[in-house]
Amino acid sequence: MKNEVNRAPEAKKNDNINKYLIGALALGLTITFLFLALGAHAQERVEPLPFGDFEHWTERQIKESWLIGGQTRTLYKIGGPWSSSNAHAKAMGVDKVSVSVTPEKRGNGTCCRMQSTLEEVSAVGIDFKALATGSIYTGTMLDVVGMKQSSDPNSAIDMGVPFTDRPTALVLDYKALIQDAAAVYAPAKTKVKEVNGRDKGHITLILQHRWEENGHVYAYRVGTAVKYINQTTDWNNNFRLPIQYGEAGKAVKELSTNRHKTHNSQGQMVYIEEVDFREDVQPTHLIIQISAGSMAPFTGCPGNTVWVDNIALVYNNSSLAYNEK
Repeated sequence: MKNEVNRAPEAKKNDNINKYLIGALALGLTITFLFLALGAHAQERVEPLPFGDFEHWTERQIKESWLIGGQTRTLYKIGGPWSSSNAHAKAMGVDKVSVSVTPEKRGNGTCCRMQSTLEEVSAVGIDFKALATGSIYTGTMLDVVGMKQSSDPNSAIDMGVPFTDRPTALVLDYKALIQDAAAVYAPAKTKVKEVNGRDKGHITLILQHRWEENGHVYAYRVGTAVKYINQTTDWNNNFRLPIQYGEAGKAVKELSTNRHKTHNSQGQMVYIEEVDFREDVQPTHLIIQISAGSMAPFTGCPGNTVWVDNIALVYNNSSLAYNEK
């Protein structure tokens, strides 16, 4: 019994030592993980896209033709690489302005508001209705849209901008109001037709490697990122959308041959014909499109609204190393 009593303080001492060792080990692991996390973060750089903070809008006052009411409308433009669904249309001498993208106050600055709008026009006693989906994109729209482009909105848009980097993600702030209502088809006619399905907003990034042959513009899909917005949400700040390169993009968004257009070397507006997914080529163009809807032209849900702010691209050391080769 005496020996057991004498060993008790020693055992207690050993227990205390073990507790200190375990505590030190836990602290060491925490510090290690912290440094690893900080190291990974330090390898990244975030580059805001020009005019992606939506603080520098320009405005044009355009008077619509007296035949459709003669109102003066404000046409908003973002600037930099960005264009929008806002349009000044002129057909048969009639001027019409469509505004579905506007600046909106957010905190001490502004953000971008995109809304799907059912435009209504009365002329010679007849009411015409057209669905305009609020959308912004990297590319260029014609200053004045003519009759031909009015029936095919994509023919008015030179989609994408020159770009040769390999970012790892798109990051932005967004919020949305998505209606629980049927979509409609309204192509500037007197009747509005209800269609199957519910419309949803989307955020899309596509990296392409383009080239031209015999007037055709072809492209490899290098990188892909898509986010569909199918429910109402408050602001999601610093939302990160990873970019999938090469074959991984197949599960994200299929190739397209008849959606986006661009000018060829002869100045003709032609479709960009995507032919394959390729990770081993350098991008030549960047398409970013953010929209309150994701259906075909003149189709969507009136009232669907998406707000966006602070658009940027994320890079890491591996993407920088590729560009230096």
